[in-house]
Amino acid sequence: MYLAHQTWPELGEYHANESLAVVPLGSTEQHGPHLPEGTDHMIAEALAREATDRTDYLCTPPIPIGVSSHHRQFHGTMWVEPPVFRDYVENLSRNLTYHGIDRIVYVNAHGGNVAHLREVGSRLHDDGTAYAIEWMWDESIPELIDDVFETPGPHGGPKETAMIMHIAENLVREDRLESARDGGAVFDYDAERVHGATTFYDCIENSKNGVFGDQTDATPEIGAELFAAATDQLVALLEWLDDQPFDDLMPDSHLDPQPGSGREGKRTGRR
Repeated sequence: MYLAHQTWPELGEYHANESLAVVPLGSTEQHGPHLPEGTDHMIAEALAREATDRTDYLCTPPIPIGVSSHHRQFHGTMWVEPPVFRDYVENLSRNLTYHGIDRIVYVNAHGGNVAHLREVGSRLHDDGTAYAIEWMWDESIPELIDDVFETPGPHGGPKETAMIMHIAENLVREDRLESARDGGAVFDYDAERVHGATTFYDCIENSKNGVFGDQTDATPEIGAELFAAATDQLVALLEWLDDQPFDDLMPDSHLDPQPGSGREGKRTGRR
């Protein structure tokens, strides 16, 4: 169920029976010479829409701009500062809880958002407002990605290329796949470390054209396989989360506030 396409009475019926919402997030940033700047938020929205169509859970409109200042040297990249992003997502999430949502899945397709979504989820968890968790598609199917690609790359590589080939093939500049590969880098997590210290901050310091991996390995067929497998994982997560009693998702009090008084720490939560 896509929130933006529903009327308020229809949404009232949903909230009367369900308490789960899916929020797709990504970025609008460079993805090399061959992929559109909307790659991340397009992937997130497509997966979220497919999973919620299959399960009838609520999907919000996407958040298309995230924490992406490390791509700022490339034209068109948009970003907000981390505190702004965290506060925006938290406010949006608290808005959902006003309508009765108490569990949220952030369907995220941008690595720069991960730590900040975890912090927002922690804030909501700590005060007993909601249980909100971050989910990233490629982390749900690592074995499959390793099986189909020799050099998948963390950004703008064949896995994202294949996904966009499946979602919006007309937006992939297929005549630039070789130049993307040849002008980029094969990512090595230790390549820019000196005596144990990470010495880079910006993407361009690792890759002159902003991407990693061998983009020529991507095909629409592989993209369809990745999309289906990741959607299955997301559906399973949503169904698992919906089955959990809310109290079991909330933190227990750590200490008895008055030891020996007979009063025990109480679990927070609404139900």
